[in-house]
Amino acid sequence: MIPENHPRYHSLIVRETLARYAKEEIVSLEGLSAHGRGEAFDYLLGERTTESALIAEKTAAAFLISAKNPVISVNGNTAALTAGVLKDLQEASGAKVEVNLFHRTEARIQKITGLLLKSGVSVLEGNAERLLPLPHDRAYCLREGIYTADVVLVPLEDGDRCQALREMGKDVITIDLNPLSRTARTATLTIVDEVTRALPNITGFCKNLNQGEARELKESHNNPKLLRDAIEEMKKRLGDALD
Repeated sequence: MIPENHPRYHSLIVRETLARYAKEEIVSLEGLSAHGRGEAFDYLLGERTTESALIAEKTAAAFLISAKNPVISVNGNTAALTAGVLKDLQEASGAKVEVNLFHRTEARIQKITGLLLKSGVSVLEGNAERLLPLPHDRAYCLREGIYTADVVLVPLEDGDRCQALREMGKDVITIDLNPLSRTARTATLTIVDEVTRALPNITGFCKNLNQGEARELKESHNNPKLLRDAIEEMKKRLGDALD
């Protein structure tokens, strides 16, 4: 049992959740190390949503509600940590949800889909085809989902697929705590924030933005500046720690 007044309560709950779903083969073992890498960057942000991240989350909502065919791409970590939150985001944004995995097996696809369905998420299902120009199993997707999407929200990092989707002419929104990663630097819009904080914020903005505000946010967004702001925030916290 983890006491709620433990200073690392949220972080420990997240770790316990991922470990439990790893045992159920929803989260891959590689996904555990990926989470640890992101958590290290979150320490540098003070484990909070920064002002620039909040701007990015509002802009993400603008992209989603303006899209013709928005799709949220979900892997094991995202499903394990945010299944209930994804239901709310899907309802607010009108986005489809598709499971897309690097460590892909039909058994994992079905387990992740089952978890999402149990949480009330409407999940695209069908026979995935190798439609993306990638040399691994993330190439498999659905024609009515990621393949024909104009906006794809990728809640956790995935550099080569992000680049492939951008080359296909799609807008890619990513949530990545590492502002130096290939994903962060390739995406149309990068949210440097922890996924369980970011998705509820995007949901709230989806509910409150009108089309005029959304258009202005899209036209004015500057991803390199958002990345620079995130890096500066980390540098400042490191400097403060040494004072």
